Amino acid sequence: MRNNLFVRGVYALLMTALLYACAKDKGYYSPTAQQPVFKGNLYSYLKSKPGVYDSLVKVIDRIGLQKKLEDSTVTLFALTNANFQLAIQNLNNTLSVSDKPAQYLNSVKYEILDSLLCQYIIQGRIGSDSLSSQDGKDVLGIRYGYPMHIGLNKQASSGYLNGGPTIVDLSDTRRSVFNRNWVTTETSSLNIQTDNAIVHVLNPDHVFGFNKFVSQIIYIPPPENLFKTIGGQWSASKETSGGPDAVEASKYVFDGNPETKFFLSSPGLFYLQWDFPAAVVANSYTLRSANDIQGRDPADWNLQGLDEQGNWITLDIRQAEEFDERFQLRVFYFTNTKAYKAYRLNIIRMYDGNDFQLADWTMNRNQ
Repeated sequence: MRNNLFVRGVYALLMTALLYACAKDKGYYSPTAQQPVFKGNLYSYLKSKPGVYDSLVKVIDRIGLQKKLEDSTVTLFALTNANFQLAIQNLNNTLSVSDKPAQYLNSVKYEILDSLLCQYIIQGRIGSDSLSSQDGKDVLGIRYGYPMHIGLNKQASSGYLNGGPTIVDLSDTRRSVFNRNWVTTETSSLNIQTDNAIVHVLNPDHVFGFNKFVSQIIYIPPPENLFKTIGGQWSASKETSGGPDAVEASKYVFDGNPETKFFLSSPGLFYLQWDFPAAVVANSYTLRSANDIQGRDPADWNLQGLDEQGNWITLDIRQAEEFDERFQLRVFYFTNTKAYKAYRLNIIRMYDGNDFQLADWTMNRNQ
């Protein structure tokens, strides 16, 4: 009898303890994250992972960033071998179509590797716990101050209190304040700590350079800019509401600076014009999209030349054109061997809406 009472008493105590524990945790298990720590600097950490960061180390060595990663306080969004492999594979697939020789990390131009890799290295230590703000953080890449954005993305998981995976999003802002224009990638591992840095590892399906790697290597500079080489006088049939000296006046579409722009609110039909000191042959022109709203980009337009008799001759007609990126420079070619005293760009319709903006327009000569 006593044995039965003893067993029942122990059982009751165990049940009471179990119920208390469940009540305390509200039926959930709250895991404690263990952040990996490496005793050494960031560069040493990357070198300690053969088979993972070999390509990253090769690029770091080529562009002379070793010392920066040894003695500066930074946050690295680490690219694995897989990220570089995807970029090189995409590049060589594109080059093979044009029967051009393959390229690899030891032959790609220094300037391209330098500007692209510096986007992934941010000044200061930024762990996921410092990204609790809903809007995340605007940050700058090292060396060139390219604007990037870091945000926290917490995933849900049934049965766990904050037990789902935490992801940090790294975004190339393309110099736009609107996140719909950004290109974003995710991390697969977070908060690896070294003596001088925090490392977040990117997903293996991310392509190095946010898909700009291929376009920069195969980029062909636009033809000779006749505005610069010959000179002349610019004009516009309509001016922004703030006048010719406003921050978004017409003069900025001719200045060759992508950071400035010409803006008009609901202008209807209007034109931009360049008068040369003497008649000149042009057979191409460039347009560069401005910094923010895609709907303001020109979509329909035509180009005309002014002949010696004072007639405007239509040289090129474009419809339903689209600028995929902010600050995108596009070259438009047309057939022409005749010299004209002036060239006029007639804007007919915008991509979406009535407002217009454009960063730059040039007339060019394709040799």
